[in-house]
Amino acid sequence: MTYKHIHKPVDGKKITFKEGVIQVPNKPIIGYIEGDGIGADVSPVMKKVIDAVVDKTYDGQRAIQWMEIYAGEKANALYGEYLPQETLDAIQALSVAIKGPLTTPVGGGMRSLNVAIRQELDLFICQRPVQYFVGTPTPVKAPEKVDMVIFRENSEDIYAGIEYQAGTEEVKKVINFCKMK
Repeated sequence: MTYKHIHKPVDGKKITFKEGVIQVPNKPIIGYIEGDGIGADVSPVMKKVIDAVVDKTYDGQRAIQWMEIYAGEKANALYGEYLPQETLDAIQALSVAIKGPLTTPVGGGMRSLNVAIRQELDLFICQRPVQYFVGTPTPVKAPEKVDMVIFRENSEDIYAGIEYQAGTEEVKKVINFCKMK
C-alpha cells in the first residue's frame, strides 16, 4: 500500500493473523499517532520504553519498526483534516497502532477524534489488564492474587459519541425520546 504522507519502514513486516492466531515477525511495523499537546512529549518516551523492553526481552533479536500515522493537529497541517482516510486505512492495514492524546477542536463542526476513531474502526471494547507488580505499594490485602482483565464496552452510553449542536432538531428528538422512557 502506498501513502501520501505516511512513510512505511523499509525493514519491517506487518503483524498478521493465521487461523485466528497472531503472527508477530521479528521486526513488526507498529503504527503510532504522536498526538497533540503533551503527546509530543510522551509519545517519544513511550517508544523508547517499549523499544528498551523489546530489546531486553528478546536479547536484541526483535525490534519494532515504528510508522508514524497522523490524526489531530499534525494531520490537519498535512491533509487539511483532523482524521484523514489514509490514517484509518493504515491502521486497518497494520492491525496494530497506538495513539497519544488527541485534541478535539472547540466550537463545533467536529466530533471527538477518539470517538471518530472508535466508530470508524469498530473498536467496541476497551480491554484493561490488571495485575499486581511485586514491590508496588498497594492498599489491597492480597495483591499477588490480582490478575484480571476488565472489558468496557465502547459503543454505548457516553462512549456512543452522539453529539449534536445545542437546540437542533436532533437534540429535541433525543430529549423527547428520553422523556418517553
